[in-house]
Amino acid sequence: MSEDKTQKIKDTAAALFDGFTEEKPYDLWLSFDSDLAKRMSRFVVGDMYAHDVLPRTTRQLVAISALSALGKQDELKLHIHAALNVGCAPREIAEAIFQIGVYAGFPAMNSALLTLRSVLEENSLWPLDQSGPD
Repeated sequence: MSEDKTQKIKDTAAALFDGFTEEKPYDLWLSFDSDLAKRMSRFVVGDMYAHDVLPRTTRQLVAISALSALGKQDELKLHIHAALNVGCAPREIAEAIFQIGVYAGFPAMNSALLTLRSVLEENSLWPLDQSGPD
């Protein structure tokens, strides 16, 4: 792998996951198979998340919506953190979660909102400012 590709993976991972203190998927993968973990990380972080078609903020809102709809709270927590890292506003993240209520159901939406609130509390971003557009 080229030095440029390695640096791109490191830069993308840092932009998304710096400051996340819980176990990251890559660390979990490493504990089982280091070669496979590296290959998977190259694809996920080096190709998919470094792809320039969507801005990082949009990419994270898509990930949050999908994970919310699927009820994958642990991974959702990681991607909420990543969304905050790349500049998504808490209200934007909440709005992405509200949108899935129509498609995935209100229980999925409510679980995701609870996860969002816990991440915001951990980052001293709760309570949200309730002023803004109606």
